[in-house]
Amino acid sequence: MTSVGGTRAVQDPAGFTEAAALLMDFNREYDYPVPEWDWLAVHLGTLVTSGDTSVLMFGTPAIGVAVLRFRIATLSADPEAYLAEFYIQPGLRGKGYGTTFLDDVIQHARRRGATYMDLNTSEDDEAARHVYEKRGFDCHEGNGEGPKALYYELELDPVE
Repeated sequence: MTSVGGTRAVQDPAGFTEAAALLMDFNREYDYPVPEWDWLAVHLGTLVTSGDTSVLMFGTPAIGVAVLRFRIATLSADPEAYLAEFYIQPGLRGKGYGTTFLDDVIQHARRRGATYMDLNTSEDDEAARHVYEKRGFDCHEGNGEGPKALYYELELDPVE
């Protein structure tokens, strides 16, 4: 049985292993490549130890995982949070877990001093967009008044 709430910051190898398994499920759901689980678990630990990342899990046993990356803003000294990953297991979506978990993630970012949070999701992921928009996230520059914001990405080849 999964308990509602129960968001916790991961700090130990067993937790990183559990988080890695959920992240791998997330990537497989969307046919994205996945690294080896043991490498990913160690990597998550390295990110958290660096101080600029929080890995959060939701439920007992965990049914969701979030990865927050922190940085200092360009035009102020305020920390910002980038929600790099946010996942609830498919069979448990639509029950309010995502909203509760997102509320906890936002509170965690606030406790770490963040004054701004951003994320990206695909246009066709209407369930995720609904959860984000319900909590005030907007895909328009200027908080709903500006043009639609676009997310661009580029794969960089390593320097030889």
